[in-house]
Formats: sequence, C-alpha cells, structure tokens
Amino acid sequence: MALSDSRTQELTAAGLNLIGQSLTIYDSDLQLAVCNGPFQRMFDLPDALVTPGATFEDTIRHLVRRGEYGDVTDIDAFVAERVEQARAFEPHYMERTRSNGRIISVEGAPLPQGGWVTVYTDITRTKRQEALLQSRSEELSDQLNTYAEELSSTNRALAAMNAALQEAKRELTEIEARTRLTTEMMPAHIAHIDAAGHYTYSNRQLNAVIPGRPSDIHGMHISSALGASAYNRIVPHLEQAYGGQASVFEFTDDASARRIRAAFTPDTRGGIYILSMDVTAEMQARVALQQTHRRALAAQMTSGLTHDFSNLLTIILGLQSKLLRHQGLPGDVIEMAEGTLAAARRGGALLSSIAGMTEQRALRPSATSLRQLMDDLRRLADHTLPEGIALDLDVSAPEGLVMLDGGMATDSLLNLILNARDACGATGRILVRLRIVHETWIEWQVTDTGPGFSDRALSHGFDPFFTTKGAEGSGLGLPMVYDMTKLAGGDLRLENTDTGARVVLRLPFRPAVETPQALVLLVEDRDDLRALYRDMLTDLNHSVIEAVSADEASALMADLPEISLVLSDIQLAGDATGIDLAQRLIGVVPVILMTSLPADHALYQSAQRIAPLLQKPFTAEDISAVLGPSNSKAIAS
Repeated sequence: MALSDSRTQELTAAGLNLIGQSLTIYDSDLQLAVCNGPFQRMFDLPDALVTPGATFEDTIRHLVRRGEYGDVTDIDAFVAERVEQARAFEPHYMERTRSNGRIISVEGAPLPQGGWVTVYTDITRTKRQEALLQSRSEELSDQLNTYAEELSSTNRALAAMNAALQEAKRELTEIEARTRLTTEMMPAHIAHIDAAGHYTYSNRQLNAVIPGRPSDIHGMHISSALGASAYNRIVPHLEQAYGGQASVFEFTDDASARRIRAAFTPDTRGGIYILSMDVTAEMQARVALQQTHRRALAAQMTSGLTHDFSNLLTIILGLQSKLLRHQGLPGDVIEMAEGTLAAARRGGALLSSIAGMTEQRALRPSATSLRQLMDDLRRLADHTLPEGIALDLDVSAPEGLVMLDGGMATDSLLNLILNARDACGATGRILVRLRIVHETWIEWQVTDTGPGFSDRALSHGFDPFFTTKGAEGSGLGLPMVYDMTKLAGGDLRLENTDTGARVVLRLPFRPAVETPQALVLLVEDRDDLRALYRDMLTDLNHSVIEAVSADEASALMADLPEISLVLSDIQLAGDATGIDLAQRLIGVVPVILMTSLPADHALYQSAQRIAPLLQKPFTAEDISAVLGPSNSKAIAS
C-alpha cells in the first residue's frame, strides 16, 4: 500500500527531528523548503521562520538583531551581503562561535535542482576536549622534553662511562696479557689453587720445572698434576699453608731427579699461591761449595798434625833402622823392630792419604766423551781384576760430549771397582752401568755379586777410616770418592740388591755443544789480560773480536750474528757483569765465564749455575780442555 504525500512528509519530518544536528534546505528562491526541530531549538527561532516558505533574508535579519553575529553596525548591509553570498552559493565548511559562547560548525552543499542544504553541528564539547587535550599535550610535551633532556644527559654520561669502562677493560686486558706473557716467560711455575686443591691459575710452566708433568693444568687437582710421589712430599707444607702459615721448602722429585724449591703463600680469600723453581743446578753448586768448605776445614785441622806426626814417624823410622843395624840382637827384638818399622811406614802412607784428601783440588771440567771414558776405564780395570772376576759395562750414553772432570770421574769409578773386587773375593761379577737420568744427572751404578753392605757400612761407609777390610784397608777409599763426587756437585749412594752391593754415583749432566773454528767475542776490561787471552784463542785457530763491557758486547752481538762463542770475565767495566751478559745471551750463543774470585763468593756461585767457569789464572791448555779436542771444539750449553 503506497503512502500518501502527507504521510511521507510526516515520516520525513519525524526522522529529521531525531538526528542530533540542525538541518535546513532552501530552494533556489532562497525560501525555506525543509528544516528540523533541532534547527529551531539551536537558534531559538519563532515558528514563522521555520515554516516552509520563510525567506532566508528574514531569518538572517532576525538572527542579526538577536546578536547571533555579534555587534553589527549596518544590519541591512550585513543581511544584503549574506543574501548575495547565498545566491552565489558554493560548498563550504566553517566553524564559528555564537554570542552565547557555543561553537558550531556550518557545512553547506548545493543541490542539483537548485538551492542548498546546510547542516549545523554544536561542536562546543568537542572543541573544549580538543583544547584540554592540547593544553595537556603541551604540558606533557614540556615534561617529555625535560625528561628527554635528562635522559639525553644521562645517556651521554653513560656513553662516557661506557667508553671509560671499555678503555679500562682494554687496558686490563693488555695488562693481563702482559702479565701472563711475563709469567709464562719466567723460569718458574707460578700458580694458584683453591681451597679444594684445584688449580685456578697456572703460567703453564709446570712441565718446564718438573719434566713429565702436564702444562695445561687449569681445573686439575694438584695431586693429579704432580703425581703421588711428589704430592706426598708436599702435603705437610700444603696443610701448613691452608692453616695460614707460609712455607718455603725443597724436595727431590723421584720421577725427574730434579731438586725443586717451592714457596706456598696462603690466600686470605681461600686457597694458596704457589711458586716453584728447579734448583738442581743451584743444589749441585751448593753441594760442591759445601764440600770445598769441608775440605778447607779438614785441611786446617790436619795440616799441623800431619806435619808433627810426619816428624815423629821420621824419628821412629830412623831409630828403628839404626837399631836393626846392630849385630847380635835377639830374634824377638829384631821382630819387634821390624814390626815397628812396618807400622811407621803404614802411618806415613796414611798421612799421605790424609794429605791427598785435604789438599786443595781444583775441578777441571772439560768436553769429555762418556763412551771414550768408559773404554779407558775398562783398560785400567782389566789389569787389576783376577781371572775369576768378570767386568761388564752397560753404556747408554749420548755420542756427544759432556762437561766433566774425566780424570776425577775415572779415579772414582776405578776405586769403586776395586772395592767391588775385594767384596767378590776370588770369583764374581762386576757390572758398571752408565745412563743419563732425565738430562739432569750422569749416573753410574757399580754392582757386584759379593755379600753386600752391612748395616754399619750403609750408615758409616763414607766416614774417614771406616773399613770392613781389617788391617788391609785404610778406610779412605769411599770417603775420597765421596769427596770428589761432592766437589763436582754430585751425589753418592750405597745400597744392597738381591745379589750383592750397589754404589750409585751421580754427577751433573752438562752437555757440550760442538763448535768448529769460531768467531769468539772476548770480553775483558784489562788490556794486558785481554791481549793474553786473545793470543790463546788465536792459537786455537779462532777469530777474536773484543769488548770491555757487557753493554759493548751486547751491541757487538746485535751487529755481528756470526759470533758463535763468548768468553767473558765476571767483573767488567760498567754496571753490568759477565753474569748479566750470559743471561742476556741464553739461547743465543754459548758463553764461558772466567774469574779470579774465590769459590765462596756470591758472584762465583751465581756464575756456576749458568755457564762453564774458568778459574784464573789458567793456561791455553785449560781453554782447550773447555772447548774440547782439536777440530771438535765444544763448550757447555
């Protein structure tokens, strides 16, 4: 069923009245066609002006007079202008504030058949919210700017701090790297263990100090790193350090035959700092020096007595010889006189042995072939052994040369072989075994098939005048071997085996480096001595270049890489010593030191630990012995 026009208009008017905005439609003659209720209420218009047919001009005039557009001086001109604008209508949008303070938006659009439609919207609340938001936004912006500036300042400070921290980190990293490099270059093991005994730091030098041990021990327990034997030796000192008391001690590592000095320092935060060094060479030098002091003391004690007893024995021998020249002496008197003479002669021989033990002996190490030494030993020993005793040699020695007093070593070994011969009796077997122990010791083991050492012999075998041979022995054989061994910085040990006795003799192993005819750097600050030593070296077919100080010698070494040997005095011109020079040249070229200092001087002892040492005065033969045989000259490495 179709709606009537009136009904349609009613529905349209009702719908327009329901919208929240004001709406008007004017035709092309500027007369009102349609408006809704909100339009009348918004502007408080009389009914005549909201009735279709009401003119646009009357409505504008009414609103102007009401003050809708503020103070208008010429109302007619204002109205005429608005009417003229309406006749030339164009789409527009504007916002204006009414006289009552309300803000409205006006949006107009032309209609195709003429006229226009205008929508009025009260936007007062929206504008107020926008203003509030704007003011808050400005306030927040100010606060945000303040916070941003503070944050920027803080960020700059943090950036500067980070840069400083990065620089500090870089410096610490460099310091740590330099420190680690320095500690790893030191000839000592530096480490730290925690309260449980695990390594938290190591300079990776354990293997260098104690051969056969691992170098990477971080996180490893100290007992595993050292091994059971060495660990058991240090446990008491370890417990002492954990208890807060530092300790410095020495022990011999059985596996490597090295003498180790260790220092344990408690860490207040828990754990222990460890410093350990290989002092084998120092111990060898110390033993040699101690023996030198003992010999000097013994010489002081016995020299006067030996002289007086020699005089007394001379008188006894003279009187007894005169007595025996008398004729007609009873047989028992002759027998007693001859016994007295025999005893006096034996006393004289004993005094000679004592003098031999206490007289000043200089150690003369030279480049020696161990294999040749053993061949010479066999030739000497074969003539002293009866047919029933066999001598076997077991030689495990390098082909190269070693620094050794060959004469002293041969005398000692021959003495031990003769003692073994006496122990075996008419038949038996003597074995002399030679080997190198961990490149630290030259070891000889002299083993026999005799009855072995008694308990007293094991305890007192090195005591002067102790003998198990009765009247046949002087009791000076083993003490003389002991004396020569200690003088060389070695060790002598008596022990029994399942088949007899064994004597273990150890001397320091110092390999020699073979050098052909060489360019020798001679460092001596005295002109006359330098000329003498130059002649000695040139007589050995060496070329010589000279210096008077360690610094001058170092400069020559830098300029002349052809230099293959350095012969230097200990005391030189300038602050640096020959020992300083030798330390600078470790691993570069071999160095021989020379000195006139006594054996108990600190510089003498230091020099012995790092290089071969020639005691002044010396001869060309002494230099030749140190350098080795002709055409195969050698020096200690």
